[in-house]
Amino acid sequence: MTDAAEPIEKSLFEAPPMGEQERMVEAIIFASTEPVSVSELEARMPHGCDPAEALVHLRKRYEGRGVQLVRVGDAWAMRTAPDLGHLMRKETVEQRKLSRAAIETLAIVAYHQPVTRAEIEEIRGVAVSRGTIDQLIELDWIRFGRRRMTPGRPVTFVVTEHFLDHFGLESARDLPGIKELRSAGLLDNRPPPGVTKAGDDDEDEATTGQSELFED
Repeated sequence: MTDAAEPIEKSLFEAPPMGEQERMVEAIIFASTEPVSVSELEARMPHGCDPAEALVHLRKRYEGRGVQLVRVGDAWAMRTAPDLGHLMRKETVEQRKLSRAAIETLAIVAYHQPVTRAEIEEIRGVAVSRGTIDQLIELDWIRFGRRRMTPGRPVTFVVTEHFLDHFGLESARDLPGIKELRSAGLLDNRPPPGVTKAGDDDEDEATTGQSELFED
């Protein structure tokens, strides 16, 4: 009785026309924030539907359009046509001047690398806050170098390839002199560390994070 009833039960559900299946697939994928797999489509569509075939037809319909049906791994999603991607892009350029503390730290690393934090502080004459180092690392302008084979094995800092590329340098040996740095606006005309009052230097390091790295 069970074997005879099964084909009768299946015959009660007739699959929608392929055109309607395409519309269903289109609606599900369009409304989904994540790519949708064929198995997920089968689970959501009426009994007897063939989402795999519907995807083939639907993909052809979107050929040459501004939006395309593309495969993402084992799933499917609606994506902007590659040649129109530039229309979706909005670029904003914001220039912000590095603070004196960050510039001095960066310059010391560039000209004295590999250099430890203690050596940076000795050259600057003031303590280097953790915020300055962290922000320069986040900017991908300096990175950790090899540890010194000295007591405590302190870590060293060196400039990155991103730093060299930003300034059009092949290596740190091509770094400009002090005059070139000042003419480029990377250094101001204020006296170097140790010449100004100690209170001024302390004030530069009083704050941490973004406010310390950049000047408004």
